[in-house]
Amino acid sequence: MSNLCPRWNYLSNHLSDVDGRIILIWQHPMQVQIVNQSRQSITCLLSLPNQEAFYFTSVYASNETADRVDLWAELLLLHATLDLDNNKWMIGGDFNQIIYPYEHSSDSIYAPDINMYHMRDCLLQAGLFDLRFNGPIHTWTNNQPESPIAKKLDRLLVNSAFLSTFSHAYASFLPQLFSDHTPCLIDLAFSLPKAETHPFKFQNYLTKHPNFSELILDAWVLARSMSCNLKHFFWKLKIIKNDLKRLNKR
Repeated sequence: MSNLCPRWNYLSNHLSDVDGRIILIWQHPMQVQIVNQSRQSITCLLSLPNQEAFYFTSVYASNETADRVDLWAELLLLHATLDLDNNKWMIGGDFNQIIYPYEHSSDSIYAPDINMYHMRDCLLQAGLFDLRFNGPIHTWTNNQPESPIAKKLDRLLVNSAFLSTFSHAYASFLPQLFSDHTPCLIDLAFSLPKAETHPFKFQNYLTKHPNFSELILDAWVLARSMSCNLKHFFWKLKIIKNDLKRLNKR
């Protein structure tokens, strides 16, 4: 790594996994203090000049269902140990799991399964939700033109404490390069929308969609931790708006 990225700092989870599934690379003036590592995640305290420090967890979840269940338990333990209801937390990476049927490109996936519910329950208990983003809904493809499959396996999640400080933060999922996953670029303070930005318009016909009620309920419940005041209520509506936009495109 020193030869590939001279004058950069890095750390990995080689102590927890012989293959070192996760590598974090950063440069001055960012300061990184490792807090916890495992086979599927690294958690650090990140400090930037003139900004409040926040916790960041990088995730590379296993392909095995049982291992991912261990990851959900690990994240909930971090949530309790680091008092992450009151401290800023960002978590991102490859979760190897979708949480809604529409996050799978196949029409055969039309109902939530137990694995989706396990991850949803983890996010709900930890007070985590998707940071607003642009780019493709599906972040992974199997690169097989004869039988293509695409899923949303990669996410950038935050809690309400993070959003209270970095209220203009934004994630962009970019086109695939050499990987079968899309890279994610995070802007902690993006420009405010321009005056000509088109407002959201609710389409009444969406209420007749067979998945409408389930989608609204799932989004509302998942965002429960943000409902304590009007500002957080606004972000709750933003999450539902994004889901409705995706439903409108189906």
